[in-house]
Amino acid sequence: MLAKYDFIVIGGGIVGLSTAMQLQSFYKKKKILLLEKEKKLASHQTGHNSGVIHAGVYYEPGSLKAKFCKLGLEQTVEFCTKHQIPFEQCGKLIVATNQKEVARMQDLFDRCKTNGLNPAILDQKELKSIEPNVTGLAAIKVTETGIVDYISMANKMAKEFISNGGEIKLNSEIINLKEEQDYVQIQTRNKNNIKAEFLIACAGLQSDRLAKLMGLKIDFQIIPFRGDYYKLNKRHNAIVKHLIYPIPDPAYPFLGVHLTKMIDGSVTVGPNAVLNLSREGYSKINFNLKDLKQMCSFSGFWKLILRSWKPGLSEIYSSLNKNSYLKICQKYCPSLELSDLEPYRPGVRAQAVSKNGKLIHDFLVEETKRSLHVCNAPSPAATSSLPIGKYIVELVDKKLGRE
Repeated sequence: MLAKYDFIVIGGGIVGLSTAMQLQSFYKKKKILLLEKEKKLASHQTGHNSGVIHAGVYYEPGSLKAKFCKLGLEQTVEFCTKHQIPFEQCGKLIVATNQKEVARMQDLFDRCKTNGLNPAILDQKELKSIEPNVTGLAAIKVTETGIVDYISMANKMAKEFISNGGEIKLNSEIINLKEEQDYVQIQTRNKNNIKAEFLIACAGLQSDRLAKLMGLKIDFQIIPFRGDYYKLNKRHNAIVKHLIYPIPDPAYPFLGVHLTKMIDGSVTVGPNAVLNLSREGYSKINFNLKDLKQMCSFSGFWKLILRSWKPGLSEIYSSLNKNSYLKICQKYCPSLELSDLEPYRPGVRAQAVSKNGKLIHDFLVEETKRSLHVCNAPSPAATSSLPIGKYIVELVDKKLGRE
């Protein structure tokens, strides 16, 4: 006999956990199960990010990304305060190190204002007075940005979900989904067969595959990008008081290597953004044949490579050459030396790419009659996990209310 639930959430990262927690709170009497394929929660993107509580500096005004980030900042601070999870709003400095970057500052400053932040522009002297170890011609100061341990947040969400009646099953990789008229049938690799009246997939690096399993005709694919980090030697734990970011190049989709204070007191440097040959492989020599074949058979992958080969080669070089990575850091923190960069765990980012080879920057949700799939939840998804979860619950409620 099949185990039966009202709702099943797939994915034990912070977006899936936020969704499950808020779904159980909204539907108090419903039977809800969360399935996670790994042996522990927050094993992938949630457990391998920089720990930054983003404020919404860079995002297109009016986009879901911008909206969710602003709400997410407020709700993350509220959640951490309520549940006594350590966090710090240390602020960030976006530093211009040459005249070209100074010229780009005004547009970024204006976007901060449009997105509801309270930025300030610092000249060279003002920058040096608050960050003596940082070199730059000018900087934008954003006080709202913070740091937190997202694994702690995710685990607390799991406890809240369970205490309200939810259930979590680990080691439950999905191998088949079948949608019937009145339910979805789920089969896991460990031979569990489960039925749900409604399914919500928050599967991150595997989101496109689950959408296809459900029969959705999608025109994008998840392409994995690895972000390499170093940790500074502990003698540099007080080298900066703020997060230190470069002025991003608008022609390049990622933010660039930055200095990040961590909630444990350490300081990390990174990440770069290197095409990864495995969705869930974290070393520089990992590759997964299934992932590689699927990537190479997708026309959008080759269009992306042709469009971005030059910065792509630069990222690969910095990944393989520690001296190159150091030079990037020395642009705004010249006192760093090669011996200061110590090994640290990398992360892999799930980036949705369209069939025309363009990166999909905003949140993307697809649906069938009895399922809803979060197909793209790009950074700042961890910061935005609480409003994303609420948004998904509202979508589900509207969808079920129309039946």
